[in-house]
Amino acid sequence: MPTSFWHHPLTAVRAAGFSVGALLLLVGVGVVLRQPLLIPPLAASAALVHGAPGLPLSQPRNLVGGQLLSALTGYAVLAVAGPGVWGAAVAGGLALGAMLLARVPHSPAAATAVIVVMQAPPAVRFVPLLALATVLLVAIGLLPGRTGQHPVRYPVRW
Repeated sequence: MPTSFWHHPLTAVRAAGFSVGALLLLVGVGVVLRQPLLIPPLAASAALVHGAPGLPLSQPRNLVGGQLLSALTGYAVLAVAGPGVWGAAVAGGLALGAMLLARVPHSPAAATAVIVVMQAPPAVRFVPLLALATVLLVAIGLLPGRTGQHPVRYPVRW
């Protein structure tokens, strides 16, 4: 695939459009559930899926696994250190290490660990909502390669 394809205006419009659609879907589902579903790391995840669908970081296993593992890492740090910026910094770094060891690196997910420690959302609500949001991002990620000319069919691997 020629690298110039990625610099084509239509590619940018398509990626932005699908990313906006995915994020609006998260907002809409959140409104229906009366729970926030869109958090900043998921916007970064959507950008990876639609802007760089061939990267290992963008693949479903990495997106879903990385986000959930990072949330769990955040909850572990929260249990030990309590909420706050110092623990949040530790959680972000430990999340990266955990993702690398589990072979599911997804850089936006480190921010999810930070959010968990800083905001201390109830795990029984936050983790299932995060799982739902990541699955929705993957589902929307499947559309561009199936609706027209696209250089990378997402996912490259599961």
